[in-house]
Amino acid sequence: MDHRAEAPALIREFLTYHETIQGHSRKTVDEYFLDLRGFFRFMKLEKGKVPRTAQLDEISINDVDLSLVRSVSLTDVYSYMSYLTRDRSLGAAARARKIAAIRSFYKYLTNKAKLIPENPMRDLDSPRLKKTLPRYLGYDESIQLLESVGGMNKERDYCILTLFLNCGLRISELVGLNVNDVREQQLRVLGKGNKERILFLNDACQQAISDWMEVRSTQAIIDKNALFITRKRTRITNAAVHKLVKKHLLEAGLDSDQYSSHKLRHTAATLMLQNGVDVRTLQEVLGHEHLNTTQIYTHVSSENLRAAA
Repeated sequence: MDHRAEAPALIREFLTYHETIQGHSRKTVDEYFLDLRGFFRFMKLEKGKVPRTAQLDEISINDVDLSLVRSVSLTDVYSYMSYLTRDRSLGAAARARKIAAIRSFYKYLTNKAKLIPENPMRDLDSPRLKKTLPRYLGYDESIQLLESVGGMNKERDYCILTLFLNCGLRISELVGLNVNDVREQQLRVLGKGNKERILFLNDACQQAISDWMEVRSTQAIIDKNALFITRKRTRITNAAVHKLVKKHLLEAGLDSDQYSSHKLRHTAATLMLQNGVDVRTLQEVLGHEHLNTTQIYTHVSSENLRAAA
């Protein structure tokens, strides 16, 4: 759903900038809008622009103008954070995302739109996040998972798991793969914000794709482009992939509550680092925009080194 009809011109232009110039996905841009809507609803209430009895979720923000935007101080933002913690029981990660949206909006107004001379949010701090190491399967457990794959969709499921474990794909990237994205030893992947990247397929991936394509060619397919299809012969869905990953984890005797398709991405990343892939290359492979996202896996590796010592 496009919320832009509810947004004042100032916010609409900011969203358009992120979608067109920054290349962010519609989903990301929608989240920015929802975060800013929540913030400016609170600001209107705090600054007496609506009656004190107004229900926060019903306050319109389509009249938010430059004078209101300029009147916001750091103290106002910290009041909002306090409200989110106290009244909405929002955790640090969710609050950090809202802070990022507010900071990004004010940076745009100052540096790009040049509508305010000084950025009042320049010194806005994010809530401290506890660094949690991502869960992942070890090498032996990964082999165990692949070796246990059987059943009527054996070739398809084996191919999906092999790509997760070797290429570290996001689930949305795997679901979106088309037949023509496979070109001999290369795989074209469409990542977040429609950013393309090319991955090189090792022998295991090439063999798994070849075996699946042989089976796929015998089926009357409705979605001819889709690389992976369901029993209904249409493109596989996120839910179907989650389900098949859980099923095979269970069959392999692995804890399907602890692991998921995204944990297989973590597994691929960790195994690559352990086998000498440097963190910059890993950033390219995973399609991370920022290196600090990739660097969480270096902590995983150091934990392993410590355990080995």
